[in-house]
Amino acid sequence: MGRALRADAERSVRLILEAAERVLAADPGATLEQIAEAAGVARTTVHRRFANRQALLEALTESAERQLAEAIEEARPDTAPPLVALHRVTANVLRVKGAWSFALGHPAAQACTTGTVWAGVNARCLELFGRAQREGLFHPEADLEWTRRVYYALIGEALHDARGRDPESLAALVADTLLHGVGQRPGAV
Repeated sequence: MGRALRADAERSVRLILEAAERVLAADPGATLEQIAEAAGVARTTVHRRFANRQALLEALTESAERQLAEAIEEARPDTAPPLVALHRVTANVLRVKGAWSFALGHPAAQACTTGTVWAGVNARCLELFGRAQREGLFHPEADLEWTRRVYYALIGEALHDARGRDPESLAALVADTLLHGVGQRPGAV
């Protein structure tokens, strides 16, 4: 979508993308017509904004990835104390990934990604983990790439089995599990 859109066009694109996420999360084979209906716009509006289903999937994925990258930056991973940044990043990522689960996780949508955003997300995570390690939050010999993979798995499990918890409490659970594991802590009874 190279050029800027008018406010009403931006609103209709936002409505279409939000509806596409909901509809495709429930039925990955849903048609553009079903998405238009869920968005409350005419089928022709969807076709005017997106040439075909692939174009819609690409726009949906780009939008979700952009929101994910923005959510990470909002957590101030470079300047907030590492523990605070870890919690904020985790809560923000859980919010975005929860709201955009199709766009950020379904193979049909992932086929549209260039990988650039994910490379940036991975790099930002490793930078934060490097700060956490230098400041004593992680063991000095911890393998940060392995830690990143475990962290992502914990986020995935939190999203999969949220049990009605809000992103803040899930973020606390993820961070606590990452930092302390599930074994008894020294001195605990």
